[in-house]
Amino acid sequence: MNVKKVSFCWSVTLVFIVLFMACTKKVDQNFKAQKTPVGEQIFNRIKAGNLRAGGDSIYARAALTDFYGRRLYHPAWNDSRRPTRLVDDLVKAIRRADLEGLRPEDYHLSAIENLLAAIHSDIQKGFVVAPDRFAEFDLLLTDAFLVYGSHLLFGKVNPETINPKWIANKKTIDFATVLEGALTSGQLNSTLTTLAPAQIGYRRLSETLAHYRELASLGGWPTIPDGQTMKKGDHGERVATLRKRLGLGGDLDVAKEGDPDLFDLSLEQALKRFQRCHGLIQSGTMDASTRDELNVSVERRIEQLELNLERWRWLPQDLGRRYILVNIPAFKLEVHEDDSLVLGMRIVVGTIKDPTPILNATMEYMFINPYWNVPRDMAVYEMLPRIKSDSSYLTRQNFHLLMDSGADAREVAPETVNWSSITPDNFPYRLRQDPGPFNGMGRVKLIFPNKFDVYLHDTPGRHLFEKPQRTFSHGCIRIEQPIDLAVYLLRGDPRGNPSAFLRELGKKVPSSVVLPEKIPIYLVYWTVWTDGDGTIQFRPDVYSWDALLLVAMRSPLPTKKMVGAQNMGAQGG
Repeated sequence: MNVKKVSFCWSVTLVFIVLFMACTKKVDQNFKAQKTPVGEQIFNRIKAGNLRAGGDSIYARAALTDFYGRRLYHPAWNDSRRPTRLVDDLVKAIRRADLEGLRPEDYHLSAIENLLAAIHSDIQKGFVVAPDRFAEFDLLLTDAFLVYGSHLLFGKVNPETINPKWIANKKTIDFATVLEGALTSGQLNSTLTTLAPAQIGYRRLSETLAHYRELASLGGWPTIPDGQTMKKGDHGERVATLRKRLGLGGDLDVAKEGDPDLFDLSLEQALKRFQRCHGLIQSGTMDASTRDELNVSVERRIEQLELNLERWRWLPQDLGRRYILVNIPAFKLEVHEDDSLVLGMRIVVGTIKDPTPILNATMEYMFINPYWNVPRDMAVYEMLPRIKSDSSYLTRQNFHLLMDSGADAREVAPETVNWSSITPDNFPYRLRQDPGPFNGMGRVKLIFPNKFDVYLHDTPGRHLFEKPQRTFSHGCIRIEQPIDLAVYLLRGDPRGNPSAFLRELGKKVPSSVVLPEKIPIYLVYWTVWTDGDGTIQFRPDVYSWDALLLVAMRSPLPTKKMVGAQNMGAQGG
């Protein structure tokens, strides 16, 4: 090797080493020159590792270390004589965490209040507060802000660790800078507010949660006793109980009631309103299914509100000017543009065995008159028995039997196959259905690339949209109005009007179209949400996913979780 080259490389390396040592020495000298007794205690505690304060573990260790390192370990919440006014702001904010569906005890509330009381007591008695007590207090407050702020922004749990079918939007933020900005500006409350979802849907859930907590503190609402179906014209104690229940739930204006024992027109209208808000048939009579929903306790409704506030935090802070929202428990798709609902339709989602996932993606292109390439599991477990029992099944349904993948796949005549020897384990074929009215994809297939390979598509099974619970697919979303949605997405394209698009469909030739403008799509699992007029809507937990999330939300924070300084992600379950 060239001696001069080696000498040059070593010289460069030496320069970097000297510069690094100089910078490190400068930081250390700056700290030593500016250190205070409280700052020195903070420095020593952080350097010692295994951080605890006030009897609590410190969770946001990496972010906390980064924060204090940048400010040369100066205390953030006291001036070595007394706590700053921002301490009270943070304590009040933590006490209100339950209105965000979070638990104040996750943010050191008791430990902070105990230390704060002891510090105030020492000050009132004229004692000098020990530096180690102030340091402990400072660390607790900083950790509380960092963890609470991260939960408001990302959610408390990392959904993918609870269920691999739950995917949250990835967010990054420099929390050390966020906290420093809040301290400098004195705007701590507004800073925390900006971290939580700003959408009106989130805020309305939070307001409803506050109202339901107040109801719970007053004893909740009464239970409707079992009995016969009630309807307009009926009298009795059960009618009076129903009236009270609907009044407490906000569905009936009790100030205008007449005979409390009479099932009158106003009670019928209130019951219809309740039924609409719970996805029931709006009959105005109290049948068994309506009574079951009425008898769900206020405590259970509070849990549902908490869980769906958490699911909101898994979404981006900005959903976009235009976006598609698919709410799985509601069996509904909506298109929003400029804060307005421009299109809505019923959908069919995955079965309990093959649930539709929770995810955020981008709609990029569509297939018009698509082929249907049957998934292997469906081919071998659902269609193979039909093929064996009916030799003409494939031909009648316009399926092709292919040996290979790709455009040049070799086709096999179904009648040449010894189907009795074919099993799910040795099935060597691929099934592809021609475009047409009976194609499993229908006439339109809308693609938003994702790891689950789910998409939106038309369907020949139109009757399923009339079912109240529509969990029939293998995970993809079947849409009621595919042409309307396709035309909307093709605005700016020559095919972006109904007549032109219908002409394209009439060609019966498969084609793909890149959308003129990509659009975000959000597949959510909201068992509670607010509709356009602000009405709270509740729906059944069709996949039993609420129970999984509730366990994670109620679990204590992991004491060994190292939260990153630049990207304080949600905690694992």
